[in-house]
Amino acid sequence: MARLDGQHILVTGGSRGIGAAIVEKSLREGARVSFIDIEAEAGRAFADGLDAPDRVFFQRADIRVADEIAAAHDAAVRKLGPVTGLCNNAGKNSYADPVTMTEAQWDDVFSVDLKSAWLVARAVLPGMIAARHGSIVNIASIHADMTYPSMFPYAAAKSGLVGLTRSMALEVGPHQVRVNALSPGYTETFLVKEFFDRNDPELRQKVLDVHPMGRMAQPGEIANCVVFLLSDEASFVTGANWRVDGGLGARFAG
Repeated sequence: MARLDGQHILVTGGSRGIGAAIVEKSLREGARVSFIDIEAEAGRAFADGLDAPDRVFFQRADIRVADEIAAAHDAAVRKLGPVTGLCNNAGKNSYADPVTMTEAQWDDVFSVDLKSAWLVARAVLPGMIAARHGSIVNIASIHADMTYPSMFPYAAAKSGLVGLTRSMALEVGPHQVRVNALSPGYTETFLVKEFFDRNDPELRQKVLDVHPMGRMAQPGEIANCVVFLLSDEASFVTGANWRVDGGLGARFAG
């Protein structure tokens, strides 16, 4: 299938993990793909490894900085044409105490996990609105519904991203632009490895034991759902939060 044939998909945090899987899946589905990442060397290496120079564009950018987003977006449009699909994937974990956390630390978490989604959307929406066609997928988290001690205030940021999704969907829906959130559960990525590395060695097995499917997701499984939401197959899906967690959120404790 070529569900994204003729589309230009922009992915933030696209050099590894779920972001990289979305880039690869979008290419397989026929899209032209641009991605931005704060890690310049990793981004260039990944782009070169994709071996699709006519359909891939990478530029280093800090998603917390509007001018850098605008520059990357403009360069991507010059090479690949107007952006028709956006996946706000970039994010960071947060391990803070609500009493000792500084305002600067708080602002940094929210600038990456929440504000950046609005900043990047603001860059691509004029073109989508003019074309009366477009789709935005914000990568939230199961933390928007349930969370874990010692990860303050990650749940607040991801809950805000789901709220942003609903609000933006109402604003741009009349222009036939769709906005959805996707909330992964435990997925085999660097961020999840970082989480386990901070805790006791037995935690990973405890987590696996409570998963109905007995395993975590692979990044490609999240990418499959993202591509569906970006595609015209999801033409009447907007303002939704799709939870992709292998059934974890359906289970009582015990």
